[in-house]
Amino acid sequence: MGSALASKPSSPLAGTGNGTICTRMNDLSNSPGQTPQRKPDWIRVRAPTSPAFGETRELMRRLNLNTVCEEAACPNIGECWKNKHATVMILGDTCTRACAFCNVKTGMPGKVDPLEPAHVGEAAAELGLEHIVITSVDRDDLPDGGAGQFVKVIAELRRATPATTIEILTPDFRGRMRAAVEAIVAARPDVYNHNLETVPRLYPAIRPGARYYASLRLLEEVKRHDPSIFTKSGVMLGLGEQRLEVHQVMDDMRCADIDFLTMGQYLRPTPKHTDVIEYVTPKAFDAFGAIARAKGFLQVASSPLTRSSYHAGEAFAEMRAAREAKLAKA
Repeated sequence: MGSALASKPSSPLAGTGNGTICTRMNDLSNSPGQTPQRKPDWIRVRAPTSPAFGETRELMRRLNLNTVCEEAACPNIGECWKNKHATVMILGDTCTRACAFCNVKTGMPGKVDPLEPAHVGEAAAELGLEHIVITSVDRDDLPDGGAGQFVKVIAELRRATPATTIEILTPDFRGRMRAAVEAIVAARPDVYNHNLETVPRLYPAIRPGARYYASLRLLEEVKRHDPSIFTKSGVMLGLGEQRLEVHQVMDDMRCADIDFLTMGQYLRPTPKHTDVIEYVTPKAFDAFGAIARAKGFLQVASSPLTRSSYHAGEAFAEMRAAREAKLAKA
């Protein structure tokens, strides 16, 4: 397969076929630059009240574990925790980056907890997880960017719950990517996820500490080391991206042989964060999902409430079955 970098367009819309800047999506109800004042009905969720929600929270506190569900104010936390599915966020609760969309606090992180891998394994065993998602804050302060802790967590999960499939969602390991990917891939997670988050044009405002093509290169590097590992990436919609820009991101992902694409609505966590430019309709998400499937992704999740780890276990099973069916046909 050719390099993803070889497909780098001269502009965010290069390769879209008509050479012109597209108009905004017809399905969107707000004008460019106009912040919606009220969330539409399809984005509203009920506050969590189930006993299982409280039990999951108590377990995380007892084991001194952070979750991205809480730190990133995920709208699906009630549903997921009711089913005792929690996405563990390792390496502390403080990020060295300051992305305009993210609710995780920024600052100088504390020391890495040496007991964290064992606690993650214990949590997975107590929750009886068939599939677990592990993510982290950015740790630009660490010599390896935190890759070693991912390796230890994977090893502990293999020991404590060998039947559990493991999905990781890593940062970009800025300046240390190749060594970090090599070490983590050698630990053999089942799914390697790294989110592109948005279109290249919006990176300076939305994801200033990262580089779009560096993130693509990371996912391509995973496949180069081990083609059997599923790769996954996601984007947020509603930040002011244009329709053909999203199509180009899909093409870039396919050039990097990414298996699984997630697309969800950006929700502003606090008034300090970047504005929502549009609330994208479910119909528009369905259309994007259909285009993504036509482009050859093994698995696509596209809806307003889709998040990287939302229904990740079910999606992994479907993706694995899709690969097996594809190989059988070949």
